[in-house]
Amino acid sequence: MRKESRLVLALDETDGEKALRIAESVSGVVDAVKINWPLVLSEGPAMITRLSEFSDVICDFKVADIPNTVRLIVENAVSRGASAVIVHAFTGDDSLQAAVDAAGDAEIYAVTEMSHPGALMFTAKHAEEMARLGVEIGVDGFIAPATRPDRIRAIREVAGPSFKILSPGVGAQGGKASDAISAGADYAIVGRSIYGSDDPRASAEAFAADIRTVL
Repeated sequence: MRKESRLVLALDETDGEKALRIAESVSGVVDAVKINWPLVLSEGPAMITRLSEFSDVICDFKVADIPNTVRLIVENAVSRGASAVIVHAFTGDDSLQAAVDAAGDAEIYAVTEMSHPGALMFTAKHAEEMARLGVEIGVDGFIAPATRPDRIRAIREVAGPSFKILSPGVGAQGGKASDAISAGADYAIVGRSIYGSDDPRASAEAFAADIRTVL
């Protein structure tokens, strides 16, 4: 993925044509578009390929399964044009290794801790442990919450400078893009505050400008 604006759009729209319009409008402002199951289930996996015409596509499938199923999901996402796939790390070393092996030239990002309050119940308690596993396996980076910048710092301390950190939770969930970058994230992920805006490009540019203040 390119690393210019440090901004990733979480495109959780379910209307395919609207999603494509938004992706085209923010092309060149965001470094990548992250899609999740809602859009794929609504419009089909061909959306990965169509969106890849405008930007790098991160498939945020949060894959959590046995190694063979992980392999099949990652291979299919990458074959359709995904530049990266997000997987869970709590499934253990064999499943995480399967994701890395299946990715080829694409990137694998392992979830250490999600951005919503419920993440504090279970995964947050093992976030550093999962980051250490990801370092050992050789993932490309990690997901750490912009809603809790101190947790980004903790994951950065474990991961060191060689691994990327993507931070969701900016905007509607209360996180601030510049705070996430200052805490050690490589990219801030913004969803509803951009794709739900009357002017997605202007909103994306505003978040990019906020990030530039700390670069």
